[in-house]
Amino acid sequence: MVDYLIIGSGLAGISFSEMALRNSKSIMVLDNNSQNSSKIAGGLYNPVILKRFSEVGQAQEHLLIMNDFFIALKDKLKIQFDYKLPILRKFFSIEEQNNWFLACDKVNLAPFLSTKLISRKYAAIDSPFGYGEVLQTGYVDTALLLNKYKEYLISNKMFLEHPFDYTLLQEEEGFVRYKDIVAKHIIFAEGFGLHSNPYFNYLPLDGTKGELFIIKADALDLDVILNTSVFILPLGKGLFKVGATYNWADKTDRPTEEGKAELTERIKEILKCDFEIVAHFAGVRPTVRDRKPLVGTHAAHSSIHILNGLGTRGVMLGPALAKALFEKIEYNKPLEKAFDIRRFDKRG
Repeated sequence: MVDYLIIGSGLAGISFSEMALRNSKSIMVLDNNSQNSSKIAGGLYNPVILKRFSEVGQAQEHLLIMNDFFIALKDKLKIQFDYKLPILRKFFSIEEQNNWFLACDKVNLAPFLSTKLISRKYAAIDSPFGYGEVLQTGYVDTALLLNKYKEYLISNKMFLEHPFDYTLLQEEEGFVRYKDIVAKHIIFAEGFGLHSNPYFNYLPLDGTKGELFIIKADALDLDVILNTSVFILPLGKGLFKVGATYNWADKTDRPTEEGKAELTERIKEILKCDFEIVAHFAGVRPTVRDRKPLVGTHAAHSSIHILNGLGTRGVMLGPALAKALFEKIEYNKPLEKAFDIRRFDKRG
């Protein structure tokens, strides 16, 4: 018997896996690589919603948990995957500058927004109104992290690669059984695959398709993450990750000509240099209608739990929400109402 059977090895799945292992719990992880949104994600962590100049809820607490989590994980896996880089918000008018400095005066935003106008000129980018700098930001190489963590799980005989068959899950007194695996608890962290889950498919997980590029632009001199109508993230050697589109209708993970045209047009509006599209990715983000994650225990099945709906902020939310769910299961610590799935049923 293991303590936890975890379905899914994206950001949510590995966050819970690692939280359990650090607390001396045994785990088994199942995945079939049917969902790829975590691997192709931009991987940014940013405590501010820049469209509205508002704070992401509990941002400071989540960043502290995330930083501690990743520092320990870097030592464990012996890889570098977390890069601290400022995010610069390009201003398009004096009005945007003024709105920025008004936001800087808000108590909850002051730790995250620099009061200094950045006027540095970057080659191939016009910026007559300058930039605002977001603090405590960076990005995670999610593909590297997830691949290395999977290798770690495999080497320790804690990973099985095959599709999960929900019809074979049995709940008995104090544990669940799946084929020859017996576990005290099962955690569903299957991303957009939730729609096939009979225990939790009543939850309003919409899914939002996003498409991204890797481009090569040798003339672009950029050592920060640029936020405009898209983000531009430097990868080194003249390569940049650029994204992302938002499509609420298409639920496939196939790159499209429409997405390619949209991203290409946006890049041309920003960059005054030639660029080459090196790679084109797509994935369906696990997003929720109220823009809040899905965390909690099934109303009728005390051993069946969910960690999903991290949306575009999986890097920053994953460790904190995994910790919250673990403490709820092990110590009966209440979940925050904002992300507890009870908000969608009569218990809430």
